[in-house]
Amino acid sequence: MNNHQEFLQKPNKPQPESNGIVQRYQNPVVTAAHAPLHWRYDFNSETNPLGLERIGINATFNPGALKWKGKYILALRVEGADRKSFFAIAESPNGVDNFQFWDKPVVLPQTGEPDTNVYDMRLTLHEDGWIYGIFCTERKDKSNPDTSAAVANAGIARTKDLVNWERLPDLISNSGQQRNVVLHPEFVNGKYALYTRPQDGFIEVGKGGGIGLGYVEDLTNPVLEDEKIVNHKVYHTIYELKNGLGPAPIKTEEGWLHLAHGVRNTAGGLRYTLYLFMTDLNDISKVTYQPAGYFMAPDYQETVGDVPNVLFANGWIADDDGKVYIYYASSDTRSHVAVSSVEKLLDYVKNTPQDGFTSASSVNTIIELIDRNKSLL
Repeated sequence: MNNHQEFLQKPNKPQPESNGIVQRYQNPVVTAAHAPLHWRYDFNSETNPLGLERIGINATFNPGALKWKGKYILALRVEGADRKSFFAIAESPNGVDNFQFWDKPVVLPQTGEPDTNVYDMRLTLHEDGWIYGIFCTERKDKSNPDTSAAVANAGIARTKDLVNWERLPDLISNSGQQRNVVLHPEFVNGKYALYTRPQDGFIEVGKGGGIGLGYVEDLTNPVLEDEKIVNHKVYHTIYELKNGLGPAPIKTEEGWLHLAHGVRNTAGGLRYTLYLFMTDLNDISKVTYQPAGYFMAPDYQETVGDVPNVLFANGWIADDDGKVYIYYASSDTRSHVAVSSVEKLLDYVKNTPQDGFTSASSVNTIIELIDRNKSLL
């Protein structure tokens, strides 16, 4: 136990290299090894005389995030050796290390049709006073005999203390499936605004795809209305195959900052990277800035894991001093932190060139920068 406590308290330091926009940290902030020993071992010597691990933890990833009572809170997707995922809360005093799980995992109430698997919870402290957790709920596709066929939808729960959760009905929409749904933190014209990712199938986007935006009158009867795509997929980009919003956007004086993931297919499989865009402060459906390419991509060590070559983020925290803590997972295995600031992210989003969607335009953009720099010599 002492060794485990020493591991949990290991300091985390920034990596020596940075692009000036975002600073990665050397160590993951939460891994499977962070899972409490009393979750995994039976301490009773009579029932476990050999001291064997009874319940295996495989991965800890895709955390929602929230600053709560002075602590940095992560709602992690914890995956057991049995491949079932569940949610568990970990907290840190400083946001970069010393994350420790709360005593017990989240007990999530069930609907009339129980979840087979749940994952990727986004935490939103809404202006109505509730903390909402919107997550993917997965169940077997009973219409398909394939044992891997699934149906995904957005599950909705809310809490006032992150311990006791009230389960609301799952999202009702016209899409075949919904896997990445995020609640906007403020009312829009008196309604709850939800960012969506409509899909035809569990994996296949089909005729759907893109980041959508729709509205719900009452989350206790969550019927999605007026869903429209506000951030589209585009050929030969990092979001060519599919894209989805990460956490709820950060409100700034110049607009709403959004962190999203983009997916493209490669010879080595699907590649997930992160990108940023901004929407208008008074019209969240209007994209005002979107830099070309990715904001963050897996580095070499982050490409290794259960699902290689994936960065995924559904949690960030904007602190009172302007720092932004970005919590992301690598390769569906472990969770990391990278730190930036609202000032830097706004500069990046506003002043990084947009995508011209051709090789020639990319070359022209570089030449323009070269010429501007030479004029200063």
